[in-house]
Amino acid sequence: MYRVKITSNFSAAHFLRGYQGKCENLHGHNWKVEVLISSDKLDSCGMVVDFGELKKITGKILDELDHKHLNELPYFAQNNPSSENIACHIFNKLKAELRERARLEEVSVWETDNSCASYKETV
Repeated sequence: MYRVKITSNFSAAHFLRGYQGKCENLHGHNWKVEVLISSDKLDSCGMVVDFGELKKITGKILDELDHKHLNELPYFAQNNPSSENIACHIFNKLKAELRERARLEEVSVWETDNSCASYKETV
């Protein structure tokens, strides 16, 4: 099994509905996003997916979130914009983009250097 991981980032504002504490107020983060994919085989160049192509696909999704108020986006109007839900949202969009090219294993979203949430599907 081959595994490939890239990191990227985006900046955005959000607040957590129904939460009591600092995060109930509008605030922002510089999120770091890790994407882990895998495959049993390599392409003709000896790669799972070209790093640049994976970064491009991920970047397109993160551009939809970058410098936005997440609560105002359709997905987060229905789902609280927690790091867990952000990871799930990115995962589902990436999975649709990757299709059969590689297996999307996990998306992790770091809201600080010390705190992250991850999402992966169970088998």
